[in-house]
Amino acid sequence: MTGRLQGKSALITGSARGIGRAFAEAYIREGATVAIADINLERATETAQALGAAAYAVQMDVTSQTSIDAAIRTVEEKTGGLDILINNAALFDLAPIVEITRESFDRLYAINVAGTLFTLQAAAKSMIARGKGGKIINMASQAGRRGEALVAVYCSTKAAVISLTQSAGLDLIKHGINVNAIAPGVVDGEHWDGVDAHFAKYENRPLGEKKRLVGEAVPFGRMGRAEDLTGMAIFLASHEADYIVAQTYNVDGGNWMS
Repeated sequence: MTGRLQGKSALITGSARGIGRAFAEAYIREGATVAIADINLERATETAQALGAAAYAVQMDVTSQTSIDAAIRTVEEKTGGLDILINNAALFDLAPIVEITRESFDRLYAINVAGTLFTLQAAAKSMIARGKGGKIINMASQAGRRGEALVAVYCSTKAAVISLTQSAGLDLIKHGINVNAIAPGVVDGEHWDGVDAHFAKYENRPLGEKKRLVGEAVPFGRMGRAEDLTGMAIFLASHEADYIVAQTYNVDGGNWMS
């Protein structure tokens, strides 16, 4: 039995660890070849070697157009063309409104918004030139669905990702390129350990308490795991999603309804 992504070539940003790595593992199981794209080439190389012959490492800084373009060229040269992009690379920060810095704002927008847009753009150009269409999946968040008192900048970047997904989806479908997004809820892992530490600082909580509380508040009964997101990522990259355009899917255990 062949996989749902058999013979497809994918690039996943920020995939040396965490959710991105889980996506890469799932795509390889479904028959895809995956570029493990990460700003840390050493870590990307280690991950690619661990995942086997269907994975290869690509150094990629989503804040650099030169780096983005070089990564896309590498995929084209390695596999003959790009079929699937997951814009997964992102950065989190947290602060009360009166303590937000321009440095933090600029950094989050450079990675979460500009990085998503210009990686999407480079992938779309490659897909259009090849003439075989493609699938682009952006990583949004439940944070993009509503504001949070301490998370203004991050929430706004993810709201921008949802909006970009809508606009790009409407524009690129004429080329046979489907652009959609996934909005995770609270996902356990290294990332959330850092988030918990931020909340501990600003909400005067012991370490681990915020993480425990948000997990208990999920209607499903626990925090998400990276593996909970892979089914949607496979589906949106497959032919089964050919008629789905410009949508953002919540995969969050029931945290948000829209």
